[in-house]
Amino acid sequence: MRIGLLGTGPWARMAHAPALSAHPDVDFAGVWGRRPDAAKEVADEHGTRVYDDVDALLADVDAVAVALPPGVQADLAARAARAGRHLLLDKPLATTVEQGRAVVEAVRETGVASVVFFTSRFLTETEAWITEQASVDGWFTGRAEWLGSVFTGESPFSDSPWRREKGALWDVGPHALSVLLPILGEVREVAAAAHGPGDTVHVVLRHASGASSTLTLSLTAPPAAAGAGVELRGAGGVARLPESSEGAVPALIRATDALLTATRTGRPHPCDAAFALRVTEILTEAEALLER
Repeated sequence: MRIGLLGTGPWARMAHAPALSAHPDVDFAGVWGRRPDAAKEVADEHGTRVYDDVDALLADVDAVAVALPPGVQADLAARAARAGRHLLLDKPLATTVEQGRAVVEAVRETGVASVVFFTSRFLTETEAWITEQASVDGWFTGRAEWLGSVFTGESPFSDSPWRREKGALWDVGPHALSVLLPILGEVREVAAAAHGPGDTVHVVLRHASGASSTLTLSLTAPPAAAGAGVELRGAGGVARLPESSEGAVPALIRATDALLTATRTGRPHPCDAAFALRVTEILTEAEALLER
C-alpha cells in the first residue's frame, strides 16, 4: 500500500513518519504539509518525496495518514475519502459533530477503510486488558484519569494552538473514552461536567449497561502528578489498567496493520471513523455542559 503523510508537526515527526518508514508492507510515498520547508525536512529524513500540492499527493497514493489539527484533518480526510483513498487518522476525528459526520459520510459513500489512531487501543497490553474486561459481566462503575503536564512541563506540544483552545477534554478525553466504551458500553447520557484547576475537567457518564463512569482530564497537571490510569469496580472485584512500556511508533505500526486488514477484508475496525464520530459527539455534549 502506498501511503502519503499529511502533516509535519511534532506528532508527524515522532510517530507517523517513523512508523510509515518502518512498516514492511507500506510504501511511504510522500509528505505534504502546510509549511513546505517542514515537509521537505520530513521527506528528506525518511527518503521520500515532498509534495507541494495535496491533490497531487492524493493522486499518487492508496491511503493517507493524517497528523494535523482536528479541524484541518476532518476537511482533508473527507476530501481524501471522496478521492477513494483509505484513511489512517488521528484523534480526535474532529471538534464539531458536523465535520465528523462529513468524514463518516464520505467513508460510507466511497467504501474506503478508516482507522483512527487512539493510541491506547493499539498498545498490546492495553488492548488485551480491554478485551479481557469486556468479557466480564457486572461492572458497576469505572474511573479514568488522564493527567498531562503539556502546559506546565516540557512538552513538544506546548505550542499547539488547538490544544490551547480546546484543552484536555478534546486532547486526552478521546483516550479515556476509547478504553471505557468497549468495556462499559455505549454512553446513554453525559450526566455532568465541571471545571477543575487550569484546563482540568471532570465528566460523569451513564452507560447503557447500567454502569457509570467518571473522567478526570488535564493538560495542566503538575509534572509530578502527571499520569494515566483506569480502574473498574464491579461484582467480580476491581481491575486496573496495566502500565505499558510501548511507545507510539509500535502502536502506530499496529494501527497501520489494522488499516491494511480492513482494506483487505472489507470489515470495519472497531476504531474506525464511525467510532471516532461517537467520541466527538460525547465530547461535544460534555463541552456544552461546561459552557453552561
